[in-house]
Amino acid sequence: MKFGGKEVLVPRLQAWYGDTTTDYRYSGLRFTPLPWTPVLLDIKAEIESNFGMHFNSVLLNYYRNGQDSVAWHSDKEAALGPDPLIASVSLGIERKFDLKRRDGNKQKISLGLADGSLLIMGRGLQQHWSHQIPKQPWITQPRINLTFRFIH
Repeated sequence: MKFGGKEVLVPRLQAWYGDTTTDYRYSGLRFTPLPWTPVLLDIKAEIESNFGMHFNSVLLNYYRNGQDSVAWHSDKEAALGPDPLIASVSLGIERKFDLKRRDGNKQKISLGLADGSLLIMGRGLQQHWSHQIPKQPWITQPRINLTFRFIH
């Protein structure tokens, strides 16, 4: 992926699933969707029915251990629309999730995303906040994160 003008290895493993029309691009990467699996469709349906949302794709991130991470970013690609909703499901070992304001304010928030947790990144979050999963080198167990999205 391209990060800070350089090509670097993605510090986690990824897979993209979704409707056939949901190609996705970010940081120089391009994903063509794999077909939905029954398990992913069940999780998607549960979130949609309980929260009144609609998704047509999901990015699966596999963090092999605490060395895998995702740097500070906001999900603001044009394909997500101007104010995306993202539902994030965590499976496996708990990992730290950090948020910081994008307006220069020093405010930061840290959450522990435990196995089975659901985090809804709602309206305005991507415009006003950045987020990351930092390295936690002492963690030796894996985590799967599913981020359900709607591609326009």
